[in-house]
Amino acid sequence: MKEKGFEVCVRGIIRRGNRIFVCKRKDKNYYFFPGGHVEFGESAKGALRRELKEELDISIKSVSFIGAMENVFREEGRKKHELNLVFDVKAEKAKDKSMEDHLDFFFFNIKQFSKEKVLPIALKKQVMDWLKDKKTFWVSQS
Repeated sequence: MKEKGFEVCVRGIIRRGNRIFVCKRKDKNYYFFPGGHVEFGESAKGALRRELKEELDISIKSVSFIGAMENVFREEGRKKHELNLVFDVKAEKAKDKSMEDHLDFFFFNIKQFSKEKVLPIALKKQVMDWLKDKKTFWVSQS
């Protein structure tokens, strides 16, 4: 399916106190939630565990589904379509030291997080709402 521009992704919402974890590609000017693509035949939770281990060398204690987001967007002149499965993640010793050269990771307090450019914008809004009401969400952005 990837050659048609459709991808299934997993995103982890990792919190420490009133801070929320985000990542940033060094060559871009925006942040996003950590995670990545689900490989063919891989479970969503398995993909999230693998991605967080690869990117941050952290182990997950628990994972709970909190919502999903469909996102259609343009990147480098190409139209892309992704389905993001979003999980609340409890991680052992979540740290902001990247295991990958092209990524940086940050903990932002909620006030700072609300001001930063976190993409997709509709997902950022849903996560902020979820932090208050803990209601499972579905959102579509195109």
